[in-house]
Amino acid sequence: MSLIEKIKENAKKYNKRIVLPEGEEERTLQAADQIAAEGLAHIILIGNPNTIQEEAGRLGLNNLDKVTIIDPTNHDKKQAYTELLLDLRKSKGLTEEQASKLVENPLYLATLMIKAGDADGEVAGAQNATGDVLRPAFQVVKTKPGISVVSGAFVMILPNDTYGQDGLMVFADCAVTPNPDAKQLAQIAVSSAETAKAIAKIDPKVAMLSFSTKGSAKHEFVDKVTEATALAKALAPDLKIDGELQADAAIVAAVGASKAPGSEIAGQANVLVFPDLQSGNIGYKLVQRLAGAEAIGPVLQGMAAPINDLSRGCSVNDIVNLVAITANQAAEA
Repeated sequence: MSLIEKIKENAKKYNKRIVLPEGEEERTLQAADQIAAEGLAHIILIGNPNTIQEEAGRLGLNNLDKVTIIDPTNHDKKQAYTELLLDLRKSKGLTEEQASKLVENPLYLATLMIKAGDADGEVAGAQNATGDVLRPAFQVVKTKPGISVVSGAFVMILPNDTYGQDGLMVFADCAVTPNPDAKQLAQIAVSSAETAKAIAKIDPKVAMLSFSTKGSAKHEFVDKVTEATALAKALAPDLKIDGELQADAAIVAAVGASKAPGSEIAGQANVLVFPDLQSGNIGYKLVQRLAGAEAIGPVLQGMAAPINDLSRGCSVNDIVNLVAITANQAAEA
């Protein structure tokens, strides 16, 4: 059974409520129909019910009777969500009139449903830019306690199962924060370990990557990684983590034993935390292309509830898979 098949099997057990705010969009509707048919999650579609039903008929969809459809302009919790948003944003100068308008925006409504406990997670981005998806998420759902930075991880499935945990690894941050400081990098490490457990179901062994191993080079870039390692240990005392480590010292047993003797992570790492977005994005793409690895993601991490962003060029299958991943994250939240 492949990893994504395992993720789907787990999602079926969890039966989480995942809201899709782009409920009138064709691929989203097709994905919702497939998810309902497979029982991967309880789907909540936001959109005009008449438009959704018309599109469902045109597309020949047969399972939308199993999903919940919320009309963003007319539903019984509109006033409650307006008051919730006003309470969350009044210190920022939000007026009641502005709040009542924003709750009709499906992206805001989705996050308010999560905040109110009426949904467990969200998947969006088939129609909307990343910034538009994340803005209400930051304002309403916010980040986890103790976490101030959102990051993007990829689950890497390697053809060579001698690396990571039987060929499974997690790389971060590959998608969101360009140049994290030491505190942010530490938080990314902790979040990435949680992603490894929630999605890949692996016991995380985290390597904080650098061009130096245990002081072999001196530079402020190295200092950032060593400081981040110490901060991560303080944030999560039980986390198996070490750094700074070069990539070969992190994943090759013989090199790890030579360069970092006594380390419980060197040569055994299955979570790689890159020092910045440039190296992370380059690293995952090189492994994907040159090693023939499958890259699942990006999975957003650090939010108080799972909210994941799609590419606007996504396929129906991409949406289905990301909903299953989001359900797994929600189960660990």
